[in-house]
Amino acid sequence: MAGGDFDVVILGGGMGGYPAAIRASQLGLKVALVESDKLGGTCLHLGCIPTKVLLESSELYHRVSARGAEFGVDAGKVTFDYPRIATRRDAVVGQLFKGVQFLMKKNKIEVIAGKGRLSDRNTVVVGATQVKAPHLIVATGSVVKSLPGIEFDGEYIVSSDHATLARSVPESICIIGAGAVGVEFATLYNQLGVKVTLLEGLDRLVPLEDEEISKEMLTAFKKAGIDCRVGVRVKGAKKARDGVSVDTEQGEVWARQLLVAVGRSPRSKDIGLEQVGVTTHPNGFIKVDEWLRTSVESIHAIGDVVGGYLLAHAASHEGTTAAEDIAGQRVAPFEQELVTRCTYSHPQIASVGLTEKQARDSGREVKIGKFPFTALGRAIIHGETAGFAKMVADAKTGQLLGAHVVGPEATELIAEPALTQLFQGDAWELGRNIHPHPTLSEAVMEAALAVDGRAIHI
Repeated sequence: MAGGDFDVVILGGGMGGYPAAIRASQLGLKVALVESDKLGGTCLHLGCIPTKVLLESSELYHRVSARGAEFGVDAGKVTFDYPRIATRRDAVVGQLFKGVQFLMKKNKIEVIAGKGRLSDRNTVVVGATQVKAPHLIVATGSVVKSLPGIEFDGEYIVSSDHATLARSVPESICIIGAGAVGVEFATLYNQLGVKVTLLEGLDRLVPLEDEEISKEMLTAFKKAGIDCRVGVRVKGAKKARDGVSVDTEQGEVWARQLLVAVGRSPRSKDIGLEQVGVTTHPNGFIKVDEWLRTSVESIHAIGDVVGGYLLAHAASHEGTTAAEDIAGQRVAPFEQELVTRCTYSHPQIASVGLTEKQARDSGREVKIGKFPFTALGRAIIHGETAGFAKMVADAKTGQLLGAHVVGPEATELIAEPALTQLFQGDAWELGRNIHPHPTLSEAVMEAALAVDGRAIHI
């Protein structure tokens, strides 16, 4: 293809790349999108969507089988059919995949199939084809990583990719890593009756969350029968006795299967970054500014490959920000502190902004407001009263600095505090917003009011 055919070429069609393509097209730019696999990337095919389909089924099964009588529902003997669960998973992914393909056509985006590589500051090479544009966006994503000496075999030692696409569940499983991925899979397997051992090298579950959230999760997981072990250093793992033996400093842990959930690495190697002069951090993530611009003027980078929160919605927002910057129509820079973090475990976790410790460590004087779900009518009706909402505010100005929710539908409740932070609002403003009753959202309201000692129902 001749130079000048496109205004923007995007390398990678995942949850960062394809929204960037759509926004750029909306702003009048001619866009080419290079994708080596399937549009939608990890989120659609191996992450967010398929795992949440699985969790929807496990939650329904668990709720009816373990708690049906509590709600006056007698369904007899309740069983699950994992191959059918997997079939539904694939159907949902397939439906959404078709939707993304339609959006590319609707927005007149040229999708080029193949593995792309930067050859200069304005060119992506795909096979024998050169695709040129004044602006390039790198959106190559990330891959799962393992631990030294532990190799995936896809059967006994698996990654989250393998676990997501499986069509059966093991009798028992050991999970290394108690971050978002680890606790979600621990929830899935536990709800389906699998014996789960969860190992975490740091001293608490979900170590990136507020410390009080971690304590609540540990209590909930232990109550659910999950064997949680924190501060455990794993030395190695090997196939043994038709399963896997995990060697830790505290002794052996054996399970039918081992799931390694210790994070992701950027897909930044062998795509031409060094050749064109794009600067990366020592860990391989691409260095960008608040407008997602790299060290090379014509190249932006977005999504997992730039680090920060490796989340689909962060990637999408970064893609939109980069497209608007390229089109000369900036709205606002990307801010990591405004990224909502959601974990679809049981109980769910959601947060935005600073933890209490981060706020205090920054030198601020802070005020805290908390409200337990045990005191909320809708939570009692729902039958899920564990957990709480917590607000962190600046003691001098009242500005909301962070919000943390652990409990029922936490992932749906975090958007309102996130909007408050976007508008640099105060906790009292969030609390004074009239919330419908009875709803779970009242927990957020009461926690915000509690910052100034004004909560009504505690």
